[in-house]
Amino acid sequence: MGDRRIDGYFDYVVPPLEGFWWQDGAAGIDYAHKEAFRWISVIRLPDFVTADDFEWAVEEAERKKKADFSKAEFLTVHEGLCVQCMHIGPYDEEPATVSMMHAFMEEQGYALDITAQRLHHEIYLSDARKTAPEKLKTVIRHPIKKI
Repeated sequence: MGDRRIDGYFDYVVPPLEGFWWQDGAAGIDYAHKEAFRWISVIRLPDFVTADDFEWAVEEAERKKKADFSKAEFLTVHEGLCVQCMHIGPYDEEPATVSMMHAFMEEQGYALDITAQRLHHEIYLSDARKTAPEKLKTVIRHPIKKI
């Protein structure tokens, strides 16, 4: 990812939207009950952005936009060992990709390790508002552990 220096500042390309998904009381992900999904959306920040920088940006956004951004938080995620795959197609077809990921994981001697701290993770490389469903690109990532 390239950066350009403009007036003493770096102009960075905004990373893709990401989502962490879970279902209360479910082990793993139960695609048959999508109505029970809970999620948070995140955008990766450059490593040089500190918590203080983030707080300043939230305050500035609130002041300029006259809106409440108090739900925004500076979050650090340590995912650990994962299996991941590029899913191409509609979101409703993700279970087939996840099944292949889990088969591969088990063949390699690993088990799924989705917990309250280690969640189903998606990275959206396509803009769903502008991309045909069959062309959507989503990285699906699941935490695993050695058996």
